Amino acid sequence: MTFEDLKKVNAKLGTMDVKGKSYVMVNERVKAFRQLYPEGSIQTELVYDQDGVCVFKASVSYGDLILATGYAQEKESSSYINKTSYIENCETSAVGRALGFLGIGIDTSIASAEEVETAVNNQERLKTEPQTISKTKAAALAQLLIEKGVRVESVCDLYKVEKLMDLNEKQHRNIVENIDKIKELQS
Repeated sequence: MTFEDLKKVNAKLGTMDVKGKSYVMVNERVKAFRQLYPEGSIQTELVYDQDGVCVFKASVSYGDLILATGYAQEKESSSYINKTSYIENCETSAVGRALGFLGIGIDTSIASAEEVETAVNNQERLKTEPQTISKTKAAALAQLLIEKGVRVESVCDLYKVEKLMDLNEKQHRNIVENIDKIKELQS
């Protein structure tokens, strides 16, 4: 592939507008790769999948030569689509990033249209939804409750959650600040 070949292919790529900027979609990048490297290959590897978070690595190759790699991470809870398809979305994002690093569809960004759209949606969601506490914070809170003689079930019932990890940051702060009052309530 020459730089001129890459320029010609990039000039033909369809884009999608996200927040006033044009981004190339992953399917367009894959088509361009197939034009530039008909014998090339795209491999993906699920690197991590635990607790609703996954990481994919994508490699684009020509014969034995790895031309570029890209990584992506997705959270199952980050969007409505990800509730059922976070693994697929992660794989697609990793492929888009690898092809971007190869130079395909990067006039405005390495990130693909899908990747930017997900990030924008997540930022909007984070502004409106209270964030739940981390596993570490939930475990520390459970330990504190036990030390103070407060039943975890009582706290969950009081805050109408199934488990401590379902609490948001504000609720967590409220519990820590008012733990003695909560203990009195359970008696």
